Amino acid sequence: MRLPDSFYSSVRAELTEALGERGLDGFLATSPADVAYLCGFFYIATERPVYLWMPRSGDPLLVIPRLDDEYAAQQQVTVETVSYFEYPGVVTAEQTLAAALAGRGARRIGVGAGVSVGAFRALSTALGETTTLETTDAVAKLRLRKLPEEIPFHEAAARICDEMLAAGRELIADALRRGAELPREDEIARHVIGYGTDRMYADYDLVVYTTKLAGGLVYAGPNSALPHGLPTRRRVRPGDTLILSLGAAVASRFVESERTFVIGEPTPEQQRYYEADREAQEVGTQAMVAGRTCAEVNKICLDVLRGHGLGDYIRHRQGHGIGLQNHEPPWVEDGDNTVLAPGMLLSSEPGVYVPGHAGYRISDTVLVEAAGPRRLTSYPRDLASTVIEEVR
Repeated sequence: MRLPDSFYSSVRAELTEALGERGLDGFLATSPADVAYLCGFFYIATERPVYLWMPRSGDPLLVIPRLDDEYAAQQQVTVETVSYFEYPGVVTAEQTLAAALAGRGARRIGVGAGVSVGAFRALSTALGETTTLETTDAVAKLRLRKLPEEIPFHEAAARICDEMLAAGRELIADALRRGAELPREDEIARHVIGYGTDRMYADYDLVVYTTKLAGGLVYAGPNSALPHGLPTRRRVRPGDTLILSLGAAVASRFVESERTFVIGEPTPEQQRYYEADREAQEVGTQAMVAGRTCAEVNKICLDVLRGHGLGDYIRHRQGHGIGLQNHEPPWVEDGDNTVLAPGMLLSSEPGVYVPGHAGYRISDTVLVEAAGPRRLTSYPRDLASTVIEEVR
């Protein structure tokens, strides 16, 4: 699962240029996603800090808890590593970092905007008055566009994610064929997450991730009108609208694939909402071309729903960026004027949510390319393919 050295060399070269433009001596990564992106070390985030120093010139330095020494070696992390014993520690992680950086010319240090207030204070105290910490978008800007070495991992995750959708559908279809009790929302979620996780361990020797391998939100009937509702113990039933909102990651390169299913013959009302959302998703996906802003694409997409008279049932933007995290910039929303460029990976997931009835959402992971948008996820989107038929 480790990306080739060429990837990290390219990232290092681009970061060096970005730091020079900003007058920074280096960047201090404090989040699992940034650390993984810059040096390929994946770890479980606990109270024990991990710090990665990426200088504008000189050698990188990774500060980790000693209990992760062997794990870093197992992942073939090649940067210099210094470890501290424990948290909070007689000698803290921040003091260990400060001692290691002494004499390395670290005066103006960039940190990501997500660094916690506590970590910022601890670092400032340990590094002393001669060093200043400044928030910077240097790494965040690099992560907006995926490098060629990353794309195969996203594509592999997309295939697994589509299979998870098929596995969830089959669980319900099998129960219908057997005349058995239909599964609960939480049972479907456990099934699809387990399927995705098993696929990962079957295909890869060393499985790594920054947050999770596979995830699933499953909600049916009136519950599906809650865009981020959690699975309940409600059993799905004939006539339900069912949303499977699934995600998977290979080498922590995420995708999401979401589909709306109907159990049994769709009613005219279900057909109306489904087809409106399908049209918005298609128009919005095709609008994801280089040169447009996120805000423009979002408007093009959601205007389709408004044109169908469904503006009151819109609860969220069209989509968001995907990468080492399942939600990351840019944001396909009215307030984000980021210009789309080749290499950006986005979700396209407009939704229609009718209180008391159901929700409808179709989502694909879309790669912006010079030739136009390319869906990485490919599970069918037409209504006929998403009807789970009852056995007569």
